[in-house]
Amino acid sequence: MREDVEKAVLKVALGFRTEEITEEYGVENGELKLLKRKETVKEIPPDLKAAKLLFEERDWSALSDEELEAEKRRLLAQLKEEEER
Repeated sequence: MREDVEKAVLKVALGFRTEEITEEYGVENGELKLLKRKETVKEIPPDLKAAKLLFEERDWSALSDEELEAEKRRLLAQLKEEEER
């Protein structure tokens, strides 16, 4: 469960795109009929509070330059993966 929460916070911290579908139905001749369908893509911008939460969770000052660089590469790869979805 903790991993799911961390992934959700990371997603919010990085920002994401979501699709929303709204459908409006009405009754015509006794049958339910689709009257209107609207598809919207929303861009949710990165959230700095979520990013801060991620960074506060770890003692970054204890890491070496190599470890920080490896973490940077990992986060950038994860960002790219999220963007491709």
